[in-house]
Amino acid sequence: MKRIGILSDTHGTLHPGIINFFDKVDEIWHAGDIGNIQTAEKLEALKPFRAVSGNIDGRDLRIRYKEQMVFISEKVKVFITHIGGYPGRYDPGVRRIMEIEKPGLFVCGHSHILKVFFDKKYDLLHINPGAAGSSGLHRSITAVRLTIDGTDMKDLEVLDIPR
Repeated sequence: MKRIGILSDTHGTLHPGIINFFDKVDEIWHAGDIGNIQTAEKLEALKPFRAVSGNIDGRDLRIRYKEQMVFISEKVKVFITHIGGYPGRYDPGVRRIMEIEKPGLFVCGHSHILKVFFDKKYDLLHINPGAAGSSGLHRSITAVRLTIDGTDMKDLEVLDIPR
């Protein structure tokens, strides 16, 4: 069983509420637009850290973090990218990867809008954790915690801090 902290779009700032929210997780996953190496290193110092680069991330972050990643957590195949779209409106490249890899969990960012869906067509849980940073038009700083236990994804919790 693993407790996962999921965030995106920090844009170089890390709210203390995020650190507190992720206190009891086993891993942290970042869905891009980290913003700078310092933010990545702060998160890496907290817990085992997985991340993808986003469209605002510079060369230093793009070298360190790929644009997409597919891996297994417990018994769930996970696909993370920054710009992915939504059920029924996925990016064509994302759709191709979903059709080949058949993930059970898809995580993306970019929109700064927190959304959690079950996508029946691809038989997966879709999570966009919203925006954890202070740049952008979002009204809240958001992040997600999730437990993965074998093939079960459960106990999803949302952090929502008004800006």
